[in-house]
Amino acid sequence: MSNKSTVAKKLSLDDPLQFIKGVGPKRADLLKKLNLETVSDALFFLPFRYEDRTQVKKIIELVPGETASFLGEVVNAGTVRIGRRRKIFEALVQDDSGFLHVKWFQFNETYMTEKVKTGRKLIFSGKPTHNKRGGGLEVIHPNTEIQSDGSSESLEIGRIVPIYHSTDGLHLKSLRKIIKNLVDNYKNLIEEFLPDKILKRYKFPTRSKAIQKAHFPPNDASIELLDKFQDSSQARLIFEEFFLLQLTLALKKRHLQVEECGQPFKTRGELIHKFMELLKFDLTKAQKKVLGEIMHYLEKNEPMNLLLQGDVGSGKTVVALISLLTGVDNDCQTALMAPTELLAEQHFLSIRPFCEALNITIALVTSSGTAKEKSLLHSSISNGTTQIIIGTHALIQKKIEFSKLGLIVVDEQHRFGVLQRDALSKKGLTPHVLIMTATPIPRSLALTLYGDMNVSFLDEFPPGRIPIETKLFYEDSRNTAYTLLEKEITEGRQAYVVCPLIEESESIDLKAAIDVSEELQNRRLPNFKIELIHGKLKKEERQKIMAAFKNGEIDVLVATTVIEVGIDVPNATVMLIEHAERFGLAQLHQLRGRVGRGKQASICLLICSHALTVDGKARLSAIVKSRDGFSIAEEDLRIRGPGDFTGTRQSGMPLLRAGSLLRDIKLLELSRREAIDLIEKDPKLEAPEHIKLKEALHHTFGNQTNLMKVI
Repeated sequence: MSNKSTVAKKLSLDDPLQFIKGVGPKRADLLKKLNLETVSDALFFLPFRYEDRTQVKKIIELVPGETASFLGEVVNAGTVRIGRRRKIFEALVQDDSGFLHVKWFQFNETYMTEKVKTGRKLIFSGKPTHNKRGGGLEVIHPNTEIQSDGSSESLEIGRIVPIYHSTDGLHLKSLRKIIKNLVDNYKNLIEEFLPDKILKRYKFPTRSKAIQKAHFPPNDASIELLDKFQDSSQARLIFEEFFLLQLTLALKKRHLQVEECGQPFKTRGELIHKFMELLKFDLTKAQKKVLGEIMHYLEKNEPMNLLLQGDVGSGKTVVALISLLTGVDNDCQTALMAPTELLAEQHFLSIRPFCEALNITIALVTSSGTAKEKSLLHSSISNGTTQIIIGTHALIQKKIEFSKLGLIVVDEQHRFGVLQRDALSKKGLTPHVLIMTATPIPRSLALTLYGDMNVSFLDEFPPGRIPIETKLFYEDSRNTAYTLLEKEITEGRQAYVVCPLIEESESIDLKAAIDVSEELQNRRLPNFKIELIHGKLKKEERQKIMAAFKNGEIDVLVATTVIEVGIDVPNATVMLIEHAERFGLAQLHQLRGRVGRGKQASICLLICSHALTVDGKARLSAIVKSRDGFSIAEEDLRIRGPGDFTGTRQSGMPLLRAGSLLRDIKLLELSRREAIDLIEKDPKLEAPEHIKLKEALHHTFGNQTNLMKVI
């Protein structure tokens, strides 16, 4: 056996980058900032765009603003001093068609003096611009290479050049050399795991060839397709990433259907009829449709696993209550888990009157209360006396034992991790699960995070709802915003003023809710009743303030984001949000949804500083232009990326390296269809052609989501 093959056997895709040629400890630390620690990480770190440097032009052919490559001879070069401290390195280059200046503002003088010598021929690549001082063209910070004798391959000139995201201190040239070295030395270790049928069906290249071509495309490749991530090499890598994820979801869904038996419920019972008589309004068509879907799933032998998406104010709470009552009608306990104590309280206060009228026992479980109160409460839950339990994550504590938990509703699901939801499910014997969100999730993300679930949509608002107008004000026009607020409350309406913090922060210059409340009461609106509510108040005090505001005893409620969800005050027609740039899009949309619940037109006033980031401007522009939660969610996903959207990082989903949930929706849906079809035919992945695929699943996911237990 040759030394070469012996060395090759020792290589592994899990090799640390630090020990790769050209890396070392310092560059390894820089690569780590890009989440690149192993060879495999780097191989799947794809370029985000490409530059066509295949054609070497004449200087006379260069067009301002268009990146191009050209061959030029250095006529003269050297350091030029600008002012007392600043220096630039400048060279005049020529070919047989003309002259051009090239300049560097950041440079190593010794290196540049040696490389850019008078009389030397160099290949330059960059974007020409007009020289404002002397006329003609110049190129700032061009890539340069000494004209090759053809014995070595250039990574910078005469080819399609990959452009990667980088970090301070790590030059793109160095990153390209590192990745080229890895592709050349490790490509034979990149194993194929996609079934042959899929490769042939979509004409995908092998995994190894796809990696090579995605990093260093041949010169006849289409730059247009590459920049759109539609080249066959990129499509294959994106598909495989989605495919592995969709396989895990398909496996989990099949496991729930086949292995776990739920209690089928009798639906539309006497309790539901009595509840409908108590309602003072008719259900919308969308609510009736969704309830029909829920009852369909509840009647099955397998446990319901349903995600209910509905925009702010679409009536999810009523749907949730009917579901909870259906469980009680089947002699089961039911539970509703909310992410915050305040929201749990709101649900409890809104549901309790109906329970009392129907003679149903209901309890609120939070971290508050005395030891004696908690003991009595835990006892009533464990012996089955309490039928509906509302609570926070306190519901999943070991001390809480249910007698017969048959149905769970999880509200504002994105604030809970997978493990928290699973922990509550394990409190019962395969209970039915209804997960609700008022934060609309783009279809692509829903398919990715909740592909194992059925999805229903509440896509209709109660009749008579008037669209909320949203206006943006900068700091110097805040008086105009408050004038609009005062006009509304003078006419008998009520208003919210929302602040990001409770107390003034020394590190962030924000107006605190306490200061705003005092300013409004003492200076701006002295003739109106102002009240402050925040999460540090005691539960009884919060409930008292909420009740007073709902009864019209308070004109302006100054609050932190505790009022983001849960409060329904039809007479509140103004929402003013201080430092709106500090909030996420979904949060702004949630807050705005607190108004517009009555028959009067409502308005949302956003006040922000002038010092906005590009993302900040994009967020506020989206919320002003759109009232549709799903289009806002799409924009939020585009701005923030899937890693931060609705708590994806804590959901157990690996971060996507090749695919984009916005750009690659077609490949996502394609991978989903293929995954479902494959699991239907080979649910345990036992066929010989699926062995490598099964290994890839284990390697990618391990046991982090408990999905691998089913195979």
